Amino acid sequence: MYIYGIRIGTEIFIRPAIMLDYPGAKNLMTISFSLGLGQVQNELVLMQPSGCYWITVNRQEDARILARQTIATQRAVTLIATPEKPQSLLVPAPTSGPNTIPLFSLPENPQALLNLSEDLSRALANRPRFLLFFTAFSSWEKIAPEELNSWLKGMQKWLASRQSTMLIITYGSGVNHLRNDLQTRYRHLDGLSHLEWQQDSWNYRINWWCNKSGMLADRALRLELQQDCFTQMNESEQNSPLTLNDEHLYLAEKGVLEGAPPLSSAWTLFDDNGQLASRAQQASAATVIFNLHHNDQIAQLAGEIHSLRRTRGSGLKIVVREMHIALRNSDERLLLACGVNAIVPLNAAMSRFLTTLEGLQGQRYNRHVPADLSVLLKSMQPLQEKGYLPLEHFCRSVTRLIGNTVLPQDGKGLLVALRPVPELNPEQALTLCKPRRFGDLVTRIGDRLYLFLSSCRYNDLDTALKFIFRLPPDEIFTNRLVWFEDLQILSEVRQMAGTTPGAWRDAPAAQATSSPAEAQAAPPRLVPQEVTLNTPVDKGDAP
Repeated sequence: MYIYGIRIGTEIFIRPAIMLDYPGAKNLMTISFSLGLGQVQNELVLMQPSGCYWITVNRQEDARILARQTIATQRAVTLIATPEKPQSLLVPAPTSGPNTIPLFSLPENPQALLNLSEDLSRALANRPRFLLFFTAFSSWEKIAPEELNSWLKGMQKWLASRQSTMLIITYGSGVNHLRNDLQTRYRHLDGLSHLEWQQDSWNYRINWWCNKSGMLADRALRLELQQDCFTQMNESEQNSPLTLNDEHLYLAEKGVLEGAPPLSSAWTLFDDNGQLASRAQQASAATVIFNLHHNDQIAQLAGEIHSLRRTRGSGLKIVVREMHIALRNSDERLLLACGVNAIVPLNAAMSRFLTTLEGLQGQRYNRHVPADLSVLLKSMQPLQEKGYLPLEHFCRSVTRLIGNTVLPQDGKGLLVALRPVPELNPEQALTLCKPRRFGDLVTRIGDRLYLFLSSCRYNDLDTALKFIFRLPPDEIFTNRLVWFEDLQILSEVRQMAGTTPGAWRDAPAAQATSSPAEAQAAPPRLVPQEVTLNTPVDKGDAP
């Protein structure tokens, strides 16, 4: 049954038991609702009546775990979900929590979302309650900032009139855009936080959180998953050195000084990166400078740097100097994620290199480095595919890469649509396309080629196209369209997936446009016949 935008589901029984009475208004001041995060102080997990709290989550699976954990800690809860069915959040059944849960399904359209408070007034009795609203970012994508502000004001009034509390959990690619917008809505939100996966743990960052004792702001917790429940980690300082008496030392591979001798007694040079890494295992706060000659060194260098950062702590200053063209955008991200403080590019002069080293003095590395290097390598490296892919496969691969929360937002790559010149068929243009780098994909729809260039920046697009096509791109294509933001790419890929043309190699042969009469009147195809020519001399010599 539907009441306006809301589809009402009957109360679902989690397990056979007598329903618990919901606390009434007479003891309303003592009511509090909890997120259920383990080993976290109450001020950061309790939610007060008539409050609206919002948590953004990058991955859907993490949002699901958080929602189930919250449900399990309540005596009573009303569950609303869009576009996912609310029943799916309760499979398997929670081991604790309320005995019955009213379920509401909201259609995925802006009007249903804007009318939520009115529909809830018609569907729910006027009494205090806790509502959990589980949503995808796509549900909010088409809501204008003015409409969002009006929606929050209306929901705030609705909750205050019923002394109820609402927790909104939103997941999906692009949720960081929503989070940035919500940070300006502090007048209408009692709490805002963000849950982010970091390979081996989760970073829970709290912008602000109100409870009956006051408000806490700007907090960060590291969580781990124990028995399908988020719990705060008992994290000690990451191998902080007891002494920093080597902070003035420079340990470097000899090639980074371009053949020059040690610049002072504080400098120690080594023949290769292996010897340097071995010596750096005894350092605490020294500056360690690796030499990068070739792209084949990336994996080994990443392992050495990861080991140093995990074992020697955040005081060590690690630098990589590129001596030959070797680094791709994805390689830079990998080295930075493994613990590098700075990467000096190939075109940097010696004076600029030394200035960079001076600027690192006194700094500490504050980013989290996962313990498992293999997980980090898998998440940071581009797709292990390249070249032509059928349309469906192309869309699936691009969507999976854009959904990678480890890669920076709006920096995962470029989607490019190219239209060939009239003299060139799309099939012919496709034969000129030879992607050599993993993560560079191509497909065809109609008269256009679509390229996805993984980890390619917009200012490098012309250079990338020159490497991919055998002829100058300006001579092959008349125009091009470029999408570089994650949401733009996802929107275009969804439209591409809804089109019917297949890949060019699977396309049926072109149908003849002539009429049957014209086809019948067409002259038969001539068959070549062998003819022997004899000269007069040949005739005279003939027997």
